[in-house]
Amino acid sequence: MRSLHHFPPWRPARGLPAALLCLGALVASVAAAQGGVQVPTVAAQVQSVGSGFELDGVIEPVKQSIISAQAGGRIGSMLVKAGDKVKAGQLLATIDDREALTGVERSQAQVAQAQAELRNAQSQFDRTRDLQSKGFVSAAALDTADSQLKSAKAGRDQAGAGAKQSALAQGFTRVSAPFDGWVLQAQAEAGDLAVPGKPLLTIYAPEPLRVVVQVPVSRSAAARSAGVIEVAVPGASGGLQWVRPASLSSMPTADPVSQTIEWRLELSPEAGRALLPGQQVRVRFASGQQERMVLPQAAILRRGELTAVYVVSGTQFVLKAIRLGADQGQAGVAVLAGLTAGDRVALDPVKAGLAGAQPAAAQ
Repeated sequence: MRSLHHFPPWRPARGLPAALLCLGALVASVAAAQGGVQVPTVAAQVQSVGSGFELDGVIEPVKQSIISAQAGGRIGSMLVKAGDKVKAGQLLATIDDREALTGVERSQAQVAQAQAELRNAQSQFDRTRDLQSKGFVSAAALDTADSQLKSAKAGRDQAGAGAKQSALAQGFTRVSAPFDGWVLQAQAEAGDLAVPGKPLLTIYAPEPLRVVVQVPVSRSAAARSAGVIEVAVPGASGGLQWVRPASLSSMPTADPVSQTIEWRLELSPEAGRALLPGQQVRVRFASGQQERMVLPQAAILRRGELTAVYVVSGTQFVLKAIRLGADQGQAGVAVLAGLTAGDRVALDPVKAGLAGAQPAAAQ
């Protein structure tokens, strides 16, 4: 008879049940994490907030000068560069002064000649006066000598004025700083040709600073009627704080191209200490109070041009696009459209976007 082979009963490999249990636990934990995320919410409430609008402004130095050449010639040396700190009276650049120096020498020679002619005229006048007193010459001869003396004095004064003018022109070949500050820009280099009126350097004083903001003509009335005008500057803790300008003014005319009116808000030294010229800041024109829906900044999702929040719908979250208004500081940011009073909004939009996320129970 053909013998039958008996096979041992099947048994799982050693260690396999434990691996399956671990995998199942991992899958269960992931599913629980995705389906059981509890996201806290906040109710959208209407609050009384300050009305107004915000605009971008630019920091500018109040004291800024464009140093131009006052004499013509080749720039011999440029002793500073952009970013250098300078003191009032410090030499910044020199211009070839050979022509000016020649003018100074010519003027000095003319002064010497005029003084010699004056001495000769004075001696002639004295001799003629003595002779006229003794009756040897006429009174007309004395008058002639007197006229020559006065002409010699005028010639001396004219030569002296010319010498001063030549010395002044020679001094224009040495460009110095008008005040303490920083070099903002260098518009010329050594070897360039300098002509009167050509800009060489731009210098500014670090204090005081001001904010220049362009207000649209359509909002000029609202800006003038604003009860509070504030500027957002870096605070001591690293965030932003709103401060009021020390003084403000607006230009009496509008720009014909941009249709804006320039406002200048001068900052106190304390407010402008952490700011730099060219830096952008926010300017807020606030007037009165109005009812606005306000949400915390943390609840708002910003992705490119999308501004939205997750709103509770049943037991899930639905993404809704919103339009924001002015920043209300610690109170949050105003919502102009997209929500209704009472809507519950997720405080963590990242977690609310996970699959299966649910609103946490109200405390």
